[in-house]
Amino acid sequence: MKSASVVIENLSKSYKKVEAIRDISFTVDKGEIFGCIGPDGAGKT
Repeated sequence: MKSASVVIENLSKSYKKVEAIRDISFTVDKGEIFGCIGPDGAGKT
C-alpha cells in the first residue's frame, strides 16, 4: 500500500473575475513525479 505525499481535494482559484482552476482533486503518491503544465502567465505558481 502506497502512502500519499500530497492530497488535494476540491481546489479552486480565481483572480478577480477570472476562474483559473475549478474544483480539481488529485493525489500524488510517494515516489511519483507530478508536473503542472500551462502557458506563461496562467497562474501555475
